[in-house]
Amino acid sequence: MKKILLAHSPDADDIFMYFAIKFGWVDTKDYEFNNIGLDIETLNKEAIKGTYDVSAISFGMYPIIKNEYALLRTAVSFGDGYGPKLIRRKKKQLKQNFKVALSGEYTTNAMLFKLYYPNARPIYMDFLEIEQAVINGEVDAGVLIHESILDFDDSLEVEKEMWDIWVELAGEGLPLPLGGMVIRRSLPLNRAIDIENILIEGVEVANEKKEELCRKLEDENLVRISDAMLTKYLDMYASDESVELSKLQLKALDKLYELGFEKGIFNEPIKTEEYLIPKEYEALRNS
Repeated sequence: MKKILLAHSPDADDIFMYFAIKFGWVDTKDYEFNNIGLDIETLNKEAIKGTYDVSAISFGMYPIIKNEYALLRTAVSFGDGYGPKLIRRKKKQLKQNFKVALSGEYTTNAMLFKLYYPNARPIYMDFLEIEQAVINGEVDAGVLIHESILDFDDSLEVEKEMWDIWVELAGEGLPLPLGGMVIRRSLPLNRAIDIENILIEGVEVANEKKEELCRKLEDENLVRISDAMLTKYLDMYASDESVELSKLQLKALDKLYELGFEKGIFNEPIKTEEYLIPKEYEALRNS
């Protein structure tokens, strides 16, 4: 058995998209997948170090690791009319240099936030602590991500939707890129193709068996939310749109990286399709 260490976040969408494999519902051939759950900013930093064979990352930091990792086509999360939310205490007026809590320096939402609010003063903390930091007045505002966007304290309100920021920066018609998966380039190409295909099937099976999988995840206390809220969250971030990158999603990623290059965040513009695993090799190998 060839052991593959796969790192993902403990958030409901990542758990959902991986656990069809964990529960043995997918043929993993001669691979043994071992998984580890870490918050997204830790995963981003570990990807910079090259720690894991396969890892979830924030799309906004991919150009930093493009030479060490290829992007996978599957287990992707995009927003379409929704996304992270900048929240503040009700009736609070934000100054230009307001202090804001972000979930990590390398997250996509942090990238977009800093493009839109260049004078704000960010601090970074675990996303689970951001809501309370705003309530306590430790910061003037905070960007909520993951399940936090669905239910937050009544004393808070939305100052700006990250979706609206994306539309203002990128234009109409593109989904908001948030997170995806990468695979280490040092793995043999045929192995990388195998792993990607297994992960694609895992997301397909998860969607096909959504009700059963959700019940199992809830029964085993593997997710932080449940019932209607879990269904709503998965409909947003883990659906048929997560199975394999579409042309429109690729176009959105190209726009994200174009914005980053224009604003000096990245050293060069990149075309996302050039950094995917070359699928044509599989056809040649089997011809």
